[in-house]
Amino acid sequence: MKKLADKIKRVGLLGNSGKVSCAHAVARAARLIRATGREIFSDAATARLAHLRGPVCPDAAALASAADLLLVFGGDGTLLRAAREIAGSQTPLLGINIGGLGFLTAVSSADLPRALKQVWNGEFKFENRALIEARASCGGKRVQQTAFNDLVISRGVASRLIELHVSVDDEPLTRYRCDGLIVSSPTGSTAYSLAAGGALVFPTADVFQLTPICPHTLTNRSLILPLTSTIRIKVMTPKHVTILSADGQIVAELNAGDQIEICRSRRTVRLMHLRESSFFESLRVKLHWRGANL
Repeated sequence: MKKLADKIKRVGLLGNSGKVSCAHAVARAARLIRATGREIFSDAATARLAHLRGPVCPDAAALASAADLLLVFGGDGTLLRAAREIAGSQTPLLGINIGGLGFLTAVSSADLPRALKQVWNGEFKFENRALIEARASCGGKRVQQTAFNDLVISRGVASRLIELHVSVDDEPLTRYRCDGLIVSSPTGSTAYSLAAGGALVFPTADVFQLTPICPHTLTNRSLILPLTSTIRIKVMTPKHVTILSADGQIVAELNAGDQIEICRSRRTVRLMHLRESSFFESLRVKLHWRGANL
C-alpha cells in the first residue's frame, strides 16, 4: 500500500459546519498535511469554518473529483451525507469522529496525527460499500433517492399504525401493520435497524435487512434478503400521511396507493480503513463486546 500512499498528493477536507468543535480538528489536519508537502482542498463551508487557505470547491462531489483522499470531520451523519453526495466516486473517504459513537467515522480526532502517519506509511486498506436506492411514485410524481445506511417508510405525526404491503421479486411477502419499516444496507445494520431489534450484519455482506418498527403482529421479525432482490412496498393506509426518509433525511410524503421500489444502487462508496481498525473491533469497543463474568 506504500505505493498507493505515495499517490495521495491532494487531500480534501470536509467538515460539519454545524459543529464548532470541527474547526480545531480541521485546522489541525490542514497543518499536519501541509507539513508533508501535500495540497489541501476544501468546500466553501469548511474553509470558512476553519479559516483555511487554498483551493475551494463548490460542493462535496467537486471536492472528491479534485482530491486523492477525502477526510470527513463530524459524526456518522456527516459521513452519510458526504457518501450520498459523492456516490460512485473512486475517491476514498476517511471519517474523523468529533464526539458521539461513530461506527463509520472510525478515527478519533484525538488520534489524528497518528492516523495521518499511518496513511502516509500505507498502513490502510480500501473497502467498497454498497448503496441502496429507492424509486417512488408520490402523488403521480417520480422520486429517486440513494441511501448509505437505510431507507425508512414510517408514520407521520399521527400516533397510529400504518399498513404496508411488501413483495420481494414480485412475490408477496406480507402486509405489515406497524409504525414503519426499515430497509437497511449491510452498512446500516448498526443504525436504526439495530435499535429496532434487527441483526448485526457484516458491512460487506451482499444482503438487505427488512426490520419492522413496532409491528402489531409479534411474529413479524427482521428478515435478511439477498442484495440482488427488488423490494416493492405499497402504502395501504388511507387517512394519514406516511413518510419516506433516507439516512434520516425526509425525502417525500406518501399517501395511500403510492409505491416504493428499493434495490441495490449501481454506485458504491469507497472507504479507507486504517491497519488496526475492523468491524469486529468496532463491536468490541463501541458496543462493549468484551464479555463478562456472571
